[in-house]
Amino acid sequence: MAWLYLAIAIFSEVVGTLALKISDGFVHPAASTVCVIAYGIAFYCLSLVVKTVPVGIAYAIWAGAGIVLITLLSALWFKQIPDLPAILGMGLIIAGVLTINVFSDSVSH
Repeated sequence: MAWLYLAIAIFSEVVGTLALKISDGFVHPAASTVCVIAYGIAFYCLSLVVKTVPVGIAYAIWAGAGIVLITLLSALWFKQIPDLPAILGMGLIIAGVLTINVFSDSVSH
């Protein structure tokens, strides 16, 4: 169940961050409301995850997946295209998350 909550936390954090961009500094009420609610859901679900998954592992997966997804969606929706060093860095983030999930004894499989 923890992994489902982690997926919800990642999804909610991505929605919240995209809404944060759209809110334009909390000027647009609808986007601002979505942002606050989505972040609330994300942190609530993350709090459930860290009951059973080590906090460092949960946070690494949550943050890494969020960074990559937000970057991809920002490139599509906002035309914020990352440069080569950013792409390489995100590749390293993905490699790190995969390494944690596949090889770490800290993660329950």
